[in-house]
Amino acid sequence: MRDSFLPFSPPLIGEEEIQEVVDTLRSEWITTGPKTKEFERRFQEFLGAPGALALNSCTAALHTALVTLGIGPGDEVITTPHTFAATANVIEHVGARPVFVDVEPDTLNIDPSRIEAALTPRTRAIMPVHFAGHPADLDPIREIAQAHGLALIEDAAHALPARYRGQMIGSSRNPVAFSFYATKNLTTAEGGMLTGTPDFLAKAAVLALHGMTRDAWKRYGKEGSWYYEVTVPGFKYNMTDIQASLGLHQLRKLPEFHRRRREIAARYTAAFSEREELVVPVERPDVEHAWHLYVLRLNLSALTIDRARFIEELKQRNIGTSVHFIPVHLHPYYREKYGYRPEDFPVSYENYLRSISLPLHPGLSDRDVDDVIEAVLDVVREFRR
Repeated sequence: MRDSFLPFSPPLIGEEEIQEVVDTLRSEWITTGPKTKEFERRFQEFLGAPGALALNSCTAALHTALVTLGIGPGDEVITTPHTFAATANVIEHVGARPVFVDVEPDTLNIDPSRIEAALTPRTRAIMPVHFAGHPADLDPIREIAQAHGLALIEDAAHALPARYRGQMIGSSRNPVAFSFYATKNLTTAEGGMLTGTPDFLAKAAVLALHGMTRDAWKRYGKEGSWYYEVTVPGFKYNMTDIQASLGLHQLRKLPEFHRRRREIAARYTAAFSEREELVVPVERPDVEHAWHLYVLRLNLSALTIDRARFIEELKQRNIGTSVHFIPVHLHPYYREKYGYRPEDFPVSYENYLRSISLPLHPGLSDRDVDDVIEAVLDVVREFRR
């Protein structure tokens, strides 16, 4: 057993990021400025996106996208319960209703075959989540959206750098929101990005900075102007140059980070795939998984303990884990407002009860990976039925 505790997902920050932040602190710009704009440009190029807008979180990106599209009170947005609550919260923020659709048993992404049944005259958009970094099945979702005149907004908080049928997630013309939270594949500590068409992002940029006229962030520079106009009651969602300083180097390192994540995931799968007590995550042949999370599912009928005890046993073996996610319909706000029961979305609920996210980040050594594998298999051997 390990001598020290292995954290679930710490960030991997190098000297380059630190020096870039120091450079920013010594410059004239620490809030939104030239480094934020450079980060947007490089991120857009990396994805092949039509445009990119840096914001202070993925939540801000999703909220801004909804408001830019004019979605509001009385509207409905179809999404998945198998996600972090922010996905549904932003729909509530604009006064619309999140309408949940159950997930596919293998990927745990929204099930396209169930979407049609959830449509009503009030449906305005579909918001799939690329759970754990595995892209949702976008082609049938796009067909439904186009057939019914609905907007498509992708929650890609986990999906950098994932591909669907050879195309990078975020390279499409519809809005796509990314997260750069501390645990993500690329981190700016807090932060996010919204991709989409230049026209769409121009409107979103105004909303994201108080509703002030375009390029208001320049108003304190030599080329700026003190005069501005507020055209809409907007938000305070801009990214700072301090955050972008991290992002510039994290983005450069992302391909190597991704290679290491894939390597670790492959080792886990090789070690666990033959155990009847365990179900490993899938990667369909038409996608490239971002491997933000490695979600191991327990075959509880083959074990004498539940998921909570399994997590505790790993903790006693100095292995940190997490659970992704508590389905949104189980949380008190949504349960009480809409009268949801756990079994209303049985695939999501059943998989939640048996899911454990294992450590997966590029800072893991081979010895760390061995320790995780040995700990999981040790618990399985001790508590198999």
